[in-house]
Amino acid sequence: MSARTYLLTAGAFAIGTSGYIVSGILPAVSRELHVSEATAGQLLTAFAIAYAISSPLLAAVTGRWERRTLLVVALGVSAVGNLLAALAPNYPLLLVARVISALGAAVYTPGATLVATVLSPPDRRGRAVALVFGGLTFSLVLGIPAGNLLGGPLGYQGVFGLIAAITAVAAVAVRVGLPRVDPPPAVSLRERFAPAADRRVVMVLALTVLACLSVFAVFNYIAPLLTATAHVEGAVISALLVAYGVGGAFGNWAAGRLTDRFDTRKLLVVLFSFFIVVLATLPLTLTTVVGAAVALFVWGALTWASNPPIQAWLIELAPANSGLLLSLNASAIYLGVGLSGVVGGVVISSVGLLPLAPIASLLAVAALVLLVFALRPAPPQDPSDPNALVVVSPTSGSLAKQWK
Repeated sequence: MSARTYLLTAGAFAIGTSGYIVSGILPAVSRELHVSEATAGQLLTAFAIAYAISSPLLAAVTGRWERRTLLVVALGVSAVGNLLAALAPNYPLLLVARVISALGAAVYTPGATLVATVLSPPDRRGRAVALVFGGLTFSLVLGIPAGNLLGGPLGYQGVFGLIAAITAVAAVAVRVGLPRVDPPPAVSLRERFAPAADRRVVMVLALTVLACLSVFAVFNYIAPLLTATAHVEGAVISALLVAYGVGGAFGNWAAGRLTDRFDTRKLLVVLFSFFIVVLATLPLTLTTVVGAAVALFVWGALTWASNPPIQAWLIELAPANSGLLLSLNASAIYLGVGLSGVVGGVVISSVGLLPLAPIASLLAVAALVLLVFALRPAPPQDPSDPNALVVVSPTSGSLAKQWK
């Protein structure tokens, strides 16, 4: 894989750490700003919602920007947001700083994914996408445990200052090491958003929301769930979270290679089917430390394995507007994350903690149903219609006309 792709991965690691580490420093934020942990947790929600709303809008606004410049600016905005978080003396200013960080992340992640595919040969694009998302999964492996470890000695301000420095270094590395990448051809705003009207695109985005909602409705509460089932706390929970992150990195890596070799849709059906089983049985498999380590590894692998084939599918559906579709998918991911805390809280307050995972698996079943419907062939089209949408055929890779 090209060294340039590894630079994009480094940027994704910085962006991912900026987002995930908040989970690990919630106790420090709560203690130092004298707010409840529930209130501190809204920093996650604010980040997710700001990301979800801004990603497609910023993709449209910056559609004609040279790609390397776009990525450097995105990393710069994220660094500024984290620096402001490090300087924030109170909760409202910290909330604003998190929103600013989200704006940079909302541009960088889909932009880096698209640049990785542009810089890679066709038979390695799935692996390139997986490598960029590998930066995000690696940040998950380190982010939450590092937050737990550093939140005490450094405080939340020191942690955010460290992330700001890492992100600034990533921006310099991308600027120096990445070549210029021309923007896609100019299109009108209406043409840019046209692919979003395709029913298959809508279904893919909807299943992304449901899948992320099912994952994070449980993951947000994984620490108390592990305490209730395996009777563990503290460092043991941190170690088990590392097992989840390592599984996520492995699943992302493996799926990148499988995406280059097999049909993305069939791969997704298999992944979602196993994911549902693993999620539904978590209350049974998390009862011992060894069982929890294995279950979390497998769960993490299946969760993060879905990213490369979904990204590749969206690029196939509308290659000319793939930047927007990747931004919409990023929004769908964070919309699911943003809603997960609310859904998980409602389930726990209504029926308790242990039924959370089986109930969340029903959301994954709904995602699988949407996937099956999205696999249905599009209705016959008139190739001469000027309003037809040009996409890449999922089986042959050739260009074909599809109805908008």
